[in-house]
Amino acid sequence: MADAENEGQFQFTGIKKYFNSYTLTGRMNCVLAIYIGIALLVLCFKLRSKKTPTVKAT
Repeated sequence: MADAENEGQFQFTGIKKYFNSYTLTGRMNCVLAIYIGIALLVLCFKLRSKKTPTVKAT
């Protein structure tokens, strides 16, 4: 597993610095990004306007 000694040997740049599978911080950021993406999808579907008109009782 990744511990303090092993984290120093990986020198990532760019987006790989924040989203990688070698460090605990990188794994945490990947999981958080997935959870936020799922939450945004749910929010979009809930807030999406209904295109079908409602049927009025006469």
